[in-house]
Amino acid sequence: MSRFRRHKREMPGLNLASMPDLVFTVLFFFMIVTHMREDNIRVRFTVPQGTELEKTEHRGSVIHVYIGHPTDSQGNSNNNETRIQVNSKSVTIDQLPKAIATERDHMSSEDRQHMVVSILADSQTDMGLISDVKQALRQAGALRINYAATNRTDETGNE
Repeated sequence: MSRFRRHKREMPGLNLASMPDLVFTVLFFFMIVTHMREDNIRVRFTVPQGTELEKTEHRGSVIHVYIGHPTDSQGNSNNNETRIQVNSKSVTIDQLPKAIATERDHMSSEDRQHMVVSILADSQTDMGLISDVKQALRQAGALRINYAATNRTDETGNE
């Protein structure tokens, strides 16, 4: 008989003490890098493509004007009329100056100085409607306007 008994050694359990730290680190990472949509878009539009594009510097001072076809709750568009939406509110061309003034009143004084109206219009929208929107923006005193577009790529996939 042997003098020493062989004990079957068990593998030590996995140390999970640092698991909550890891989970919270990943959670904070995604909270910081994720951009939450602020507007509830109720119009469908296809943004035109362009080549000479620039990014907007002051994001807090941007008022979005969406121009496109209205959609239902599932995102389907079933009629051909064109609607205008300022941030999350649908407006007519006559209500547009008042809606812009209301949005301007909600901004801080620094953001008012850098206020830009960004037009996100469907690529098939009539230029007459775009001109009417620009005239209404001029009446509201919103003189800085930019047009949203995506980068145009050629056939080889280069910009």
